[in-house]
Amino acid sequence: MTESNKNIFYFLLFLAMLSWGASWVNVKVLSSYINEFETMFLRFFITAITMIPIILVLKKSFKIDLKSLGLVIITSIVFICYMKYFFLGTKYGTASLGGAFVTTLIPINTFLILALFGEKKITKKDAFALFIGAIGVLTMLNIWSFKTDEIFLIQNLYFILASIFWPIITILSSKSTKISPIVFTFYLYIATSILNIIFFVDISKINYQSFDEIFYINLFVLTIIASTFANTIYFLGIEKLGAREVSSFIFFVPFAAIILSAFFLKEKITPSIIIGTILTIIAVQILNNIKIRRKKKIEQRD
Repeated sequence: MTESNKNIFYFLLFLAMLSWGASWVNVKVLSSYINEFETMFLRFFITAITMIPIILVLKKSFKIDLKSLGLVIITSIVFICYMKYFFLGTKYGTASLGGAFVTTLIPINTFLILALFGEKKITKKDAFALFIGAIGVLTMLNIWSFKTDEIFLIQNLYFILASIFWPIITILSSKSTKISPIVFTFYLYIATSILNIIFFVDISKINYQSFDEIFYINLFVLTIIASTFANTIYFLGIEKLGAREVSSFIFFVPFAAIILSAFFLKEKITPSIIIGTILTIIAVQILNNIKIRRKKKIEQRD
């Protein structure tokens, strides 16, 4: 890849991360129109449909083996749990806190879950990074105010649950090695839509009359921009640049969520959110730079 092409790709990755940050704002707005399951259905059904031409252009096979199909179904159940708490936390809390808190806590929780199951061994540097991350998380939750009515809010619990479910999704998805990640994601969205239709959503009872221009703009950004476009650029980035280089762009997401929430939703951005976000990002960066010692020698790959 030439230097100019790299610069274009960097710009596209920046836009993708910006749209992921914006998705917290979109969900906050949509929560006043439809519930969490209706949001899930509309988002992932529309996204799955728009992914079909992209998969064809990229010449990826739609074939899926039995193991991957089983993983898709299991992952979609966990995915619904994640989306439910992501939605509820954002609805009753703030998009800025959700975007900063969940996004930065996910890689830390992923590391902890892998360590818990013996996939990774925690070194002294890891422990130091996790300590910084813990301080950052507690700061975002404003625990230093020592006001229980501000700390033990239901939306904080929703955000914590969301940050736990997503690492499980990541780990389950990584077990599918026989199909392209973008194809796996396509089937994940299809399975999630089907499960919502079967168990949670009655299409005939959705209040379509309440949908206005603001609703459709936010739905468009959430589906076409934050899902189809952003996911495609992210997966292509991993193929072209490598997972390690692309992962550094993830740090734009929490700050995008904070800035966009302040601009569009007029949310008050507190020093605790900013300081806590910076601390957790530092923790994640330290964890990413550490060479993990595994119990079994496994060749590391990007």
